[in-house]
Amino acid sequence: MRAAARPRRPGGAAKAGGGGREFLDSVNLLADLTREERDIVWAIVRRVDVPRGTVVMREGDVGDTMYLFAAGEVEVTQKLTLKTGRQEFSQAEKSMVRLRADAVSFFGDMALFEREPRSATITAAADCVLYEIDRDDFERLSASHPQIGYRIMRRIAPVLCQRIRRSNQDVLKLTTALSIALSR
Repeated sequence: MRAAARPRRPGGAAKAGGGGREFLDSVNLLADLTREERDIVWAIVRRVDVPRGTVVMREGDVGDTMYLFAAGEVEVTQKLTLKTGRQEFSQAEKSMVRLRADAVSFFGDMALFEREPRSATITAAADCVLYEIDRDDFERLSASHPQIGYRIMRRIAPVLCQRIRRSNQDVLKLTTALSIALSR
C-alpha cells in the first residue's frame, strides 16, 4: 500500500521543507556517491507529499519501496496481542517510536532486500515530504551501476546491524523480565 499517488518529482525545483534535487546531497545514505552518481539516483526517486494522519506503510503489507525522509515526523507502530479475558485476546496498536526527518534519513529499507510483509505501520504524525525508491528501479540501477548499488547497500547494512543488536538486547531484557515474573 502506498501513501499517495506516485508522482514524478515536480520540475526538480527546490522547495522549503523538502528540498528537491539538492536534498539528495544531504542524505547520509548517499554520502559515498559523487554528485553525478546522486544524479543517477535522482532519476529513480519520486517525491511523495504525505499529509498528517496518512498511513505511509502498513504492517503486514508486502513492501516494494523504501523512503528517503526529507521533512516531517512519522510514528512507527506495531500490532500487539493482549489477553483480555480467560480465553479472549484482542489486538492493539503499540507506538514504538517517533522518527523525525532531521534525525533519520530513510526508512522502509528492508523492502529493497526482500519481498516480505512490512514489520511495522508508519503513519505521518506531521505533514511529510518523502522520496520513494521502488525496489525494481533500485535493482535496475544496481545492475547498470553496480558501484552505486554497492555503496548504498554499504550504508544500509550498518543500520540493519544496529537494529538487530537493539532487538537482541530487547529480547534479552524481556526474557529476563518474564523469567523473574514467572519465578514469583
